[in-house]
Amino acid sequence: MSQVQYLEVDADGEDQRLDRWFRRIFPHIPQGRIEKMCRKGEIRVDGGRVKTSTHLAEGQKVRIPPLPTADETQRKRAEHSAVSDADAEMIRNCVIYKDDDIIVLNKPAGLPVQGGSGQTRHIDGLAEALTFGNDRKPRLVHRLDKDTSGVLLLARNGRAAKGLAKAFQDKTTQKIYWALVAGHPEQNIGTIRFGLVKQSGHGPNNAGEKMVCIPPNKIDETPGAKRATTDFVVIESVGKRATWVGLAPITGRTHQLRAHMAEIGCPIAGDGKYGGSSQVNEGEGWGAQLGGAISRKMHLHARSISLKHPLTGKEMFFEAPLPEHMQRTWEFFGWDLKWAPKNPFEIYE
Repeated sequence: MSQVQYLEVDADGEDQRLDRWFRRIFPHIPQGRIEKMCRKGEIRVDGGRVKTSTHLAEGQKVRIPPLPTADETQRKRAEHSAVSDADAEMIRNCVIYKDDDIIVLNKPAGLPVQGGSGQTRHIDGLAEALTFGNDRKPRLVHRLDKDTSGVLLLARNGRAAKGLAKAFQDKTTQKIYWALVAGHPEQNIGTIRFGLVKQSGHGPNNAGEKMVCIPPNKIDETPGAKRATTDFVVIESVGKRATWVGLAPITGRTHQLRAHMAEIGCPIAGDGKYGGSSQVNEGEGWGAQLGGAISRKMHLHARSISLKHPLTGKEMFFEAPLPEHMQRTWEFFGWDLKWAPKNPFEIYE
């Protein structure tokens, strides 16, 4: 075991979450251990208790309690979790764009962004293969659900991470998602304003946890509820059976798009968590499963993002091709990708 140490946050740690900063310095310490040390007050910043989500500032002093050394067992675990040649090639093939400051990926559906319960293969770990000559791997600046594909940004240095984080916080970026939903919204264009509150699951490790929609007039009186806003637009449809929609999250709540679309009676195709089988769709299928030749995988894709470069200020636009299962669905319905402009909300202007 090491002794208690006090480490000063350097410029590269500016505005970085405590847990990510900690794992960068002590990669052999698991996330669960970091969370436990924060809960017990063993990790402190400038003498005060902190959460794993606390953002650090340059010059702060972090108290590090005695830690186990990276012994042989930990080294073997690290070797076992090292990025394989096949995974390195896969994640590099996902790169849409890179420069000295940012990397843009087309995240595959089914690949989690970060590790969690039972998750050992994820973007954060595979980022070790995306150094491209840098001493440190790029860091995450936003999230996508495991089963959501599409545009994902990573920062290659602290200044870029801070700039991108501020852009997301200030809502100066524009993210457009494409989704296939069961049914058809009552309007071709609209805004969903249901609040969201977390509902605990009933299985082991809180399995089944989900977000529940709260009417706007009940948000303030509902403990834990947060306001959430989503713009939607119909691009194409197959009668009332299925609809290709564009979605723009104005806020960034957990599972926001999935919960919101289900709440208006149009669950995202393949989303078993929010599209229950009790909802009967027009035509074949129940809930979020359309049946027939339509894949049972989630049909939610982060299609594009518009933003200013965090260092140069240059206006940039990135677009990610559809994953294979969504391409097959679009071909099945005879939909042409050219039917949707870069900003699908322009269709009804």
